[in-house]
Amino acid sequence: MHPKASVGLEVRTLNNTIFRTLLAYEARRGVDEVTVMHGWIIGFIYENASRDIFQKDIEAEFSIAKSTVTGILKLMEKKGYIIRESVAWDARLKKLALTEKGRQLHEGTMKNLVLLEQNIRKNIPPEAMDTFFDVVRQMKNNLDGHSVNHKKQEVENP
Repeated sequence: MHPKASVGLEVRTLNNTIFRTLLAYEARRGVDEVTVMHGWIIGFIYENASRDIFQKDIEAEFSIAKSTVTGILKLMEKKGYIIRESVAWDARLKKLALTEKGRQLHEGTMKNLVLLEQNIRKNIPPEAMDTFFDVVRQMKNNLDGHSVNHKKQEVENP
């Protein structure tokens, strides 16, 4: 065991490296003005294309306040990623739909995510990846119920 190794620090630095790498891939495509939240929303709309998506669905899916979502959607509409379309049964409601630009953005990002995953796993045997996922799953189980939002936990003072 590495006495000075910290799981939390290693996970955090790996996450930062993954995020920076994805942003670099996206920048090479000329996609540097899209925020992460825009990408998540575009992905959500793309993956749910078979049903009508409204602002309230975005608020619920991402646990974001109505005023925040309103601003995000206005900017996404201004950038040409989404449009708001009226629905026949209620003139007040506007469903969200991706433009061709929004669809292309999402599809390109998905290709970059596949490339990123391939690069992350490069030179790592499948058995080691299985072990990695087993360990991560166990760590999650170990921490289940220990978050601040759960019942009060007894914690040792340093």
